[in-house]
Amino acid sequence: MDRGTVGSAQSGRLLVEVREEGSNAVVTPAGELDHHTADLLREPLEDCLAKGFKRLVIDCARLEFCDSTGLNVLLGARLKAEAAGGGVALAGMQPVVARVFEITGADAVFSVHDTLEAALADESG
Repeated sequence: MDRGTVGSAQSGRLLVEVREEGSNAVVTPAGELDHHTADLLREPLEDCLAKGFKRLVIDCARLEFCDSTGLNVLLGARLKAEAAGGGVALAGMQPVVARVFEITGADAVFSVHDTLEAALADESG
């Protein structure tokens, strides 16, 4: 499998790493995703889609917090990916982050997986 690093971005509260995993772009945000850090995730997601990746896998295992702004970044990426014939999968969400998705109902519109490996194995979403 190709595990090439595509890039990374960082602020004091959020680090975002991007790498290729086969035909997927794996995006790993670590820290707090909120109004102040949302662009650090939005830009790499849009870059991945602009480079032709149709499927984005968001590895949420190191994401400690996500507010409505962060949720909207992920929803926007999902719409763009689906318009291009792809999708966004979420993997390894911590309970505090998963709760945001459950409360808002956003977990119903994403392909959600317990682990990154499961998300990569499921090419359907």
